[in-house]
Amino acid sequence: MNTIERFSNRVENYVKYRPGYPPEMLDLFREKMNLTENSVIADIGSGTGISSKVFLENGNEVFGVEPNQAMREAAEKFLEDFPKFKSFSGTSEQTTLPEGSVDIIIAAQAFHWFDKEKTRTEFQRILKDGGFVALIWNERLLDTNEFLRDYEKILIEFGTDYEKVRHDAISLKDLNVTFQTHFSHSKYSNNQTLDFEGMKGRILSSSYMPSPQHPRFDELIKNLKTLFAEHQKSGKIQVLYDTNIFYSQF
Repeated sequence: MNTIERFSNRVENYVKYRPGYPPEMLDLFREKMNLTENSVIADIGSGTGISSKVFLENGNEVFGVEPNQAMREAAEKFLEDFPKFKSFSGTSEQTTLPEGSVDIIIAAQAFHWFDKEKTRTEFQRILKDGGFVALIWNERLLDTNEFLRDYEKILIEFGTDYEKVRHDAISLKDLNVTFQTHFSHSKYSNNQTLDFEGMKGRILSSSYMPSPQHPRFDELIKNLKTLFAEHQKSGKIQVLYDTNIFYSQF
């Protein structure tokens, strides 16, 4: 399955169960990236609009660029109350945005799908002089407690290409080389509190997990029920993340 279409059958779970981003991260954008409510944001690989929403709530105009039609339409519905959200069919290599049109480019949970060289050229084209790029992703903590360790074991066992697409394969050094500039890094704590349906939906929102048509799907669900039963407290579990932001002025 190509990278554009691999989330098409995950949209409903993605909208409902993917973690958001801590609003305090906007302080970093204000202090280090000159964010004001008048800044124009390009959200590249905007998916269902989760990352765009943080900036729309700040009063920003946001251009959501997303190649997957199902996810793009989900974002348009999710963000229909924000008139400053503009939806575009495009990729990181061909955003369709005008030259020098945005103050800040963000890419949340999407950068590892991009063609790095072509993306750098396109980012330079659409940014205003002195604009910023910020790459954002929620990195699930793997070894903080027994639940997270068991959760990780299930992903490794059932994930089709899980270890290939992990976000922490992207390093600060790689970013500096790719974009030929210096990136800085900040980190924020983040979490989700989920019931069983939430935990199941969160796992099934990932493109590397078996879909209902997969021969191991029933086995996966059985394992998830056991995992939840062993670790739940008052019918809930908590998934812990670090929200990482790598940012640079172009």
